[in-house]
This record gives sequence, C-alpha cells and structure tokens, in this order.
Amino acid sequence: MIKKFLIERRSWILLFVCQQFLILFIAYVDAAIPLMPILYIVFLSMMIFLVFLIMRYPKETKFYTTLEEWRSPLELTGIGEPESPFEQIIEQKITDQTERLQQIISQNQLTLEHEKDELLSWIHEVKTPLTTMHLMIERLDDKPLKAQLTYEWLRIHLLLDQQLHHKRISFIENDLYVEQVNLKSLVFNEIKALQSWCIQKGIGFDIQLEHMEVLSDAKWLAFIIRQLLTNAIKYSDASDIIIHSYEQRERIQLEIQDFGRGIDPKDIPRIFEKGFTSTTQHSDHTSTGMGLYLTKKAAQSLLIHIDVHSKPNVGTTFTLIFPKRNDFVSMVSM
Repeated sequence: MIKKFLIERRSWILLFVCQQFLILFIAYVDAAIPLMPILYIVFLSMMIFLVFLIMRYPKETKFYTTLEEWRSPLELTGIGEPESPFEQIIEQKITDQTERLQQIISQNQLTLEHEKDELLSWIHEVKTPLTTMHLMIERLDDKPLKAQLTYEWLRIHLLLDQQLHHKRISFIENDLYVEQVNLKSLVFNEIKALQSWCIQKGIGFDIQLEHMEVLSDAKWLAFIIRQLLTNAIKYSDASDIIIHSYEQRERIQLEIQDFGRGIDPKDIPRIFEKGFTSTTQHSDHTSTGMGLYLTKKAAQSLLIHIDVHSKPNVGTTFTLIFPKRNDFVSMVSM
C-alpha cells in the first residue's frame, strides 16, 4: 500500500521536489542570495514534507485498505467509513451498485424458483399419462411391438426421473432421511424396473451381496444405483453385470461391474463433470453427460466415495464405498 500511496501522490511529490531545486538554482545563480541558509531551509522543508507524508499515509489509505481487503461484494460491512469527499463518492457509488445487484439477484432467485416449481409440477403431471401408457402397453399381445414400446417408455421414464432429481439436487440436504437400507431389496427393485431393457439386450445379473444393509438415504441411494445400472446396461450387450457387496476397512463397498465398451483412460478423470460425454465416442448422441454428474453430487451428500476402474472394450467397475457409521453422526444430528 505504501508504493501505491507514493504513486498516487507522485505529482504532488514531484512538484514539491522541483520547487526545492528551483530555490536552490536561484540561490546558486544569484550571488546576492546566500547559499548555505537556503540549503538549510530546503533541508528543513524536505524533513517537514517527509513527516507530513508519514502522518498522512495511514489517514489517506485507511479507507482504501479496507476496500482492498473487502471480500463480500454484496455486503458493505467490511468497508471503512469514508472521510474525504472523494471517498464519500466512492462509498456512495459502491452502495448504490450493491443494492442494485442485490435486487437483481433476488429477482433472479425468485424467477429460478418459479421455473423450478413449474418444471417439477410438469414432470409430476407427465408421470400420470406415462403410467397410463405403461398399463396400455402391458395389454398388448404383439410381443415384439410390446418389447419395443416398453423400451421407449422406459427411456422417457428414466429421462424424466433424471430431470426430477436434477432439480432436487440443489436442496438434497433438506431431503435426506438416513436409515438402515436393505441393499438386496433396493438392488432387486432397480433391476426389476430395468428388466424389459435387459431382456431386449440379453443382459443378465450375477448378484453376490455379502452385506445386506447400509446406513444411507434409500431414495437417493436408489437413484445412484439406478444411474450406474442404466450406464452399465446402455453400454453392454449380451453379457452379465456383476453386483457384489463386501466389507473392507470397516467400510461396506458395493461393486457394479459390466463387460461393455469401457471408458478411455483419459476420460476417467472427467466422467463426473457436468455435460461431459466422451472424447472418443462422438457418434453417441444419446448421452447427456448428466447421469454421472448427478450421481457424484448425490454421493457426496451421502458421504459415499465412488471409485472407477475401466479398460476400453473390457468393461467398467464402479465401486460405492459407504462411510463408517460414525461418519453419519453429524448428518443424523442435523
């Protein structure tokens, strides 16, 4: 700040120094003016000016120091009181701009909340005709047509489900209910919901659940497993998907292993990024890049770590590593 202060006052300092040199020059040229007294006066003037700068420095930089350290752009609590007219102008302009930004943010938040409520309402309304459509499909006698329609219905249902959870993910902390969740029941329910798709692609399941229960939120855990199973089925053909649970280092782990196309090694660090699909499979237009992103977000709220191992054309293994029971003490107390 000292350097900035000197740069800010450089024109005044330069004017003062030039005046002192001018006085010395006149005393040097005019023999009638004694040089030594003039030197003494100039020296005293320089000392007085230096003391003046030192005294003025904290007073003139106090406001700007607090402005430089200001870390809350929408709050004025960190800014010092203005003392000079120029500081008052700055403070007034910042106050006006901050109030304007706060109003804009409030309006945008209300608009976003309104749009979110409308979208959630629309999703729930669409579910009614979808349910009716599913009942109508079940009554069809043409099995090939029934299988195809069921598959397309399932795709719409999964996309709506993903969109619904996308809108809920921002306030997931208010939606959590931690309890003992039966993994077997949850996994089998999700497989049953995807049964028609699995039959169409010739995919079976090898399920080995050594540990049946985990402490988690059933609804969001089901969503995480649903997304991982959907990916495994989507990128596999005529092969089994292995689901295995076990305990390691006091943590229950759930593995979902497929033998599909796999993930390119350079893509693995980015698969949980929002909107990321693939750097190699450019022809795949069905991917939205949202499934694994939402899975990661939900897992973080549930204190679940997701580990990924994959080889191209060999398969992919997603491992859900559940937290220790003690890690949930803070969540349960919320």
